[in-house]
Amino acid sequence: MPATRTDIELHTEDGLTLVGELAVPKDRAPVATLLTLHPLPTAGGFMDSHIIRKAAARLPALAHLAVLRFNFRSASSPRGRSEGEFGDGETEQFDLAAAVAFVAAQGLPTPWLVGWSFGTEVALKHGRQHEVAGLILLSPPLRRTSDDELARWAGTPHPFVAVVPEFDDFLRPAEAREKFAAVPEATLVEVEGGKHLWVGESQTRRVLDEIVRVVNPDALPSPRCGGPEPGP
Repeated sequence: MPATRTDIELHTEDGLTLVGELAVPKDRAPVATLLTLHPLPTAGGFMDSHIIRKAAARLPALAHLAVLRFNFRSASSPRGRSEGEFGDGETEQFDLAAAVAFVAAQGLPTPWLVGWSFGTEVALKHGRQHEVAGLILLSPPLRRTSDDELARWAGTPHPFVAVVPEFDDFLRPAEAREKFAAVPEATLVEVEGGKHLWVGESQTRRVLDEIVRVVNPDALPSPRCGGPEPGP
């Protein structure tokens, strides 16, 4: 779908260069910015993981959003390889900080953290210190985020939304309700029939709609019928 796409580099405080892409609406200013954080690099996660890639492909045109995606340290994609070694969610704090600084330097509006799987861990562990409009967690495993790190989000004045698949591999809705009770402001969206990887067009559309519902609800409903499905 139409968008202006620019290859970008992020430079971290610990001296690494990360590669990524910024996609913005082609014919108007964005109303908000999605700072996306991809799944686990050691399990094949990267900036082209399909929900992240499809958000960048579709949402600038359909929802008037800017979408920043990048490879965490050590991750590779057709865009290139980000420098460094996998930090198990710890040194990735510098990757997140570099992305937040890039968004600010570009004058992009209203940055939202949108993490998927491992990306939610980075957002939860390190996002509280940054000025962001809110947090959207897709399939949060809560495997690397400590109870204390999660509880630090209690009292957040910003939207905090967790989208939890019914058949998730790591954290299903009943356990998620218990865990996220530590953050009274949290909104849980339980997706019937959903799975951790959100495979298939119906699950993809549901996830993207949940993002838009939080960030720019005026853009809903998104196109559904008539003509080919939006790609890729």
